[in-house]
Amino acid sequence: MTELLGEQDIASRLDDSPWRREGDEIVRGWQLENFADAMAFVNRVADLAEEANHHPDILVHGWNKVRLSLTNHSAGGLTEADFAMAAKIDQLG
Repeated sequence: MTELLGEQDIASRLDDSPWRREGDEIVRGWQLENFADAMAFVNRVADLAEEANHHPDILVHGWNKVRLSLTNHSAGGLTEADFAMAAKIDQLG
């Protein structure tokens, strides 16, 4: 099983990050130009998630907004895998 991160480690990883903590998850939202761009972004996230075998919860709302949530369900909280996936998603732009 993957090791859970400690509170201080989580807090330090979120310093100067666009991600924020909500309970046992880290979350981030995007507002894109239009619905097609939102769906293209979601598909790029899906490709990364499949490669990493670590899948965020994805919410498409409004017509151009995407919200991603990351946590390690099997470990019961936040792990290195969540922050590694967040960094990969951040590189999408």
